[in-house]
Amino acid sequence: MLKRLPRVVREQQMLDAAVHVFSKRGFHAASMDEIAEVAGISKPMVYAYLGTKDELFVACLHREATRLMEAVAAGVLPTARPDEQLWHGLRAFFTFVGAHRDGWRVLYRQARSEPHFAGELAGMRARIVEVVAGLLEGAATAAEVPGRPGDFTAMAYAYVGAAESLADWLADHEEEDPDHTATRMMNFVWVGADSLLQGRVWRA
Repeated sequence: MLKRLPRVVREQQMLDAAVHVFSKRGFHAASMDEIAEVAGISKPMVYAYLGTKDELFVACLHREATRLMEAVAAGVLPTARPDEQLWHGLRAFFTFVGAHRDGWRVLYRQARSEPHFAGELAGMRARIVEVVAGLLEGAATAAEVPGRPGDFTAMAYAYVGAAESLADWLADHEEEDPDHTATRMMNFVWVGADSLLQGRVWRA
């Protein structure tokens, strides 16, 4: 007789299976039958616990986005210098992607390709952009470098977009070390940001 698992444990098993199948098949090609099979449960149980395929996909997005945000938040040290905060945040971000490649593919690729799920991804990106913009504004204030709030938000979008693209590359290259990837991103981002904080800007 199989041991009855707590609901929260069973739901996590279903989400793990769903993330794997959605990552491999894509939203449309993924079937509830395969998700149930990978989870080792019946299809009616998947529906009973997590609803329709659309609802299951959204549940996957929420879980992976929450895990990502929590990982980055835990990695950032509020009392550290701005460059150290950015480094630890990038390192936590790429470490998460390296450890949860299926989850990243669902978050970044599948959600983007489905218009009615794109809002979930946009919400996650907006939260990350807000954190990065705040970090940049704080660094500029500490360095007594003038800047408009819109400047920091625009820069944050550029940095987040670059980090997302590099993370997507990392997801397909399992031989790559997430720390090395974070170092690449840090060199790309901070060399320019550090110059800006010292008042050096490019002019046409």
